[in-house]
Amino acid sequence: MEQPKIERVLRLMKMMTGNTNYTVDEMAERLGISYRSVYRYIDTFKDAGFVVQRKDGGIYKLGKDSRYFKEISQLIHFTDEEAYIVNQLIEGLDNTNMLKQNLRKKLTAVYNCTSLAESVVEGKNAVNVNRIIEAIDNRHQVILKNYASSHTGVIRDRLVEPFGFTTNYVQIWCYEPESGLNKLFNTSRVCGVEVLDSEWQYADSHHEGYIDIFRITGFEQKRVQLELGVMSHNLLIEEYPLSTRDIKPIDDRRWLLDTMVCNYVGIGRFVMGLLGDIRILTPEFKSYICEVVNNVQNNL
Repeated sequence: MEQPKIERVLRLMKMMTGNTNYTVDEMAERLGISYRSVYRYIDTFKDAGFVVQRKDGGIYKLGKDSRYFKEISQLIHFTDEEAYIVNQLIEGLDNTNMLKQNLRKKLTAVYNCTSLAESVVEGKNAVNVNRIIEAIDNRHQVILKNYASSHTGVIRDRLVEPFGFTTNYVQIWCYEPESGLNKLFNTSRVCGVEVLDSEWQYADSHHEGYIDIFRITGFEQKRVQLELGVMSHNLLIEEYPLSTRDIKPIDDRRWLLDTMVCNYVGIGRFVMGLLGDIRILTPEFKSYICEVVNNVQNNL
């Protein structure tokens, strides 16, 4: 199987085994493939011995009683970017290399969410993250104690149903019954976490937003195209490894970035520092950058 297909299969398995529910159309959109291709992958899972469950609302999941099945969230927590990098590294090894097989075994048998969390967060945050991981695994509601909202400036307890994390546990995807919305909460703004005895009541409403290659999150996406020079191309793939999926060569010294972003903030910061090496091809984004530049000039 070609490497891009392996990556798609891994991402599809993650979506079908995680705590967030996805329809075939939603999975196809996130993978950038047709819904027919998703059905073909699902048929492949069935042929391999997995039990595929179709739930209300057109949701598809891999059953926990499937042959060979191990719940990924109980073994290791990888974001899309982390999984992509690990997969790239492992797939770069020769198929006859025993190290390749050993790495795969270790990744599926050694690590768990808690040990990984402790390696990337410390102190109070580590305690809070591990409690949230426990709540996600057991599908329980939690109270985020004295959460300091940057939008309202209000500090108060928030009753939520946590169901996922962003890169390095910086933020938590939660459904908030009070507002009826899926939201992101920053772990650094949580003073404490109380795991409740009450189980999730709104699992069908859980829905993660998107995370673009610049690690910006949101529930909508915009397309941006850039022509990159050598410097901007090299810095982009070094700082944001997931961008390699969206880059194609134009010639020996130019590359096309064609990607979807949640908003212009992340990509704008990158472009502003390299304006002399980047040609903006998307009119709407170009207008955004021009406005930013004008505001900067007016403030000087």
